[in-house]
Amino acid sequence: MTYLLLSTPFVVAALVLFGIGAADARRRGDLRRYLSAWGASTAVLLVLTTLFDNIMIAAGFFDYREDGISGIRIALMPAEDLLYPIAGALLLSGVWQLLDAARGTGGRSDA
Repeated sequence: MTYLLLSTPFVVAALVLFGIGAADARRRGDLRRYLSAWGASTAVLLVLTTLFDNIMIAAGFFDYREDGISGIRIALMPAEDLLYPIAGALLLSGVWQLLDAARGTGGRSDA
């Protein structure tokens, strides 16, 4: 089994939840805030994942089987390793939006 195949169900589930959160944000007029928050957090996660994965692979902490990856690498790191932070950011953005909706705050403080 490849890492890409292993990641697929998690990315799909995260996309579904992100889409539900986006629909809720759009209904409440917060879609721009929702997407920009997701974009900013995803960019930070991608940079940090790329940096630290390459450092840990270079240090010899772990590596990936060649038959389990696509062959596309970003320095030492396989490209599919970026699917985990993307899925995490999608999932958490959707959950956060829906929790805000359940509380009725819409992400805005009353202070």
